[in-house]
Parts: sequence; structure tokens; C-alpha cells
Amino acid sequence: MTADDVPSNLSCLGAPVGPIIRVHGGFANRMYRLDTDQGSFAVKELNLVDRRWTYHVEDVFRFEQAAFAAGIPMPEPISASHHTLVHRWVEGKKVPEAPVSEAYAFEIGEILARIHALDVEWTHVSIEDPVSRDWSELAERAVSTGQPWADELASQVETFLAMAHLVDTCERPGPVVLTHRDIQPWNLLARDGRPVVLDWELSGMLDLAGELGSTALSLAKGPGFDDIEPAIFRSVLDGYVAGGGALPPAGPSWFVFMIGGWLGHTRWNILRCLAGVEASTGPDLALSHESVRNGVRGLPDMFGRLPDLEALLV
Repeated sequence: MTADDVPSNLSCLGAPVGPIIRVHGGFANRMYRLDTDQGSFAVKELNLVDRRWTYHVEDVFRFEQAAFAAGIPMPEPISASHHTLVHRWVEGKKVPEAPVSEAYAFEIGEILARIHALDVEWTHVSIEDPVSRDWSELAERAVSTGQPWADELASQVETFLAMAHLVDTCERPGPVVLTHRDIQPWNLLARDGRPVVLDWELSGMLDLAGELGSTALSLAKGPGFDDIEPAIFRSVLDGYVAGGGALPPAGPSWFVFMIGGWLGHTRWNILRCLAGVEASTGPDLALSHESVRNGVRGLPDMFGRLPDLEALLV
């Protein structure tokens, strides 16, 4: 997709009143804004070159429709295909990677409880592949090709292998719920100070503890782990209970989904960087390098702080 014309499959959205405009910053896909005589639309071009997972387009779209109909604050889903997602454009402020307000966190917890209460058929059984253990080989390739983060990765290989072992072996107590799976600051807007939930394409079945831990932690901290706000973390959980949800048992399972997802994201971006070319879809190469640096530095920090993170659950 180019920013100079509108693909024919988007003609049903109305007559364009200007060119389709690239909106930069996506970590996995590419986003455009299209203004027509029928309104403004967010058009997401899915990465088809090296997608990390199977996107179950029909199930996700049906889940989004049910959530929107139930009043979940989110962009209206318009259409979905295997290469393009379209939603009504929503104006709002980006949520910075910093602790949100307690009221915002509480409402996110309530939203999660409402999402988990939806009665939506999900036809796909989630089968998690074992976490990759090729970190030593990736580090060797990074050093030999002169990647700017190669030495840092090489120094953390044993830690990455330990994290992979934890993700593969940690017991998940359940229950398993149908959920968004990726409520992070970069997938949220603030409209009049209240949440709007974006980017539903990772939706699927997930252990409840993993969803709650990932969401609450991401909203309670900044870019690192030095300044986690326990009150913000607890506000997400309090909102979840107020919305009718029940909290699962405390334990490391609250955080292994976040570690596993970040491991996979980091490895995927390492492979894009090792290829050394600007791909036609997905994140720009510079953003992939930034994601690798963040993962190589942030993941060992998070892993080392697991006892402190579990203390947030008490």
C-alpha cells in the first residue's frame, strides 16, 4: 500500500477527500489514515512477510463486533480481510509509557472483566509452541555481522535461556479466558481522560493470570522497572473485581506471558535486523533495532525482579 492512492478494496469506504496517510509507529504492522466523504478510517496493512502468528481473521472480527456492541470503548470494527483491517478512526491522546492514573487503571480492570464476560464462540484452540532456545546462535550471528547491540545480547545469553525455561515450565493455574491479550500503553488512547482499547488482532484464549499481570504491570510503570507504582497495579485488579471478575492465585504465572511475549518479539526483531534490509511490511528497520535494544536490556531486568513483581500480588 502506498500513501499516494487508495486500494480498490477500500472503495466501499466512500470517496477519498485526500491521500491515504501513513501513521508511523506500529510495532508489527503498518497503519494508514483514510479520510472519505463517509468519515475517517484507520486502515491497517497486516505484515504478510514474516508474521509471527496465525491471524484468525473471522474469529477476531466477530469478537471485536461483540465487544463493540457491548459498549467496550474501542474503535468501531468496519471490515477485515487476511491483509487489511479497517476501523472507524477515533480521536484521542496517546497513552505514554508511564504510570497511568488510578482511575484510568481501575476502568481498564473493569473493561477486562466485561470483555471476559462476553459470550463469543472461539473456534481455534491455542497451542503454544516451545520458546526458542537459539539465543547463542543469534548472538554469534549478531557479533559476526556487527549489530550495534551484539555485545549486550552475547553477555545475556544464559539469562535468555533461563527465561525461556521459565516460560516453558511455569504452571498456569487458569482459568483460560477469551481476551484482548495485548492491553499495553501503545494499544490505548485516552479520550476525555478515559480508556479506548485499540489493536485487537492478537485476541484469543489466554490464562487469566497472564492477562491481568501483563496489563496491570504495563500500566503501573515507565519504560523500565525502577519506578513501579503498586497502587496503580492494584487499581487494575480492584477494577477487575468491581467489574465482576475473580482474581486467580498469586504466583509467577502472572508474569510469564509478558516475558514470553517479549522474548518472541525481541527474537523476531533480531531476525529482521540480521536480514539487514528494509522489509515492505511490518516495522521499519530502525524501529526493529530499537525493539531489540529494549528487549536485550529490559528482559533481564524484569527477570531479575520477579520476586519483587510477585510481591505486588500480596
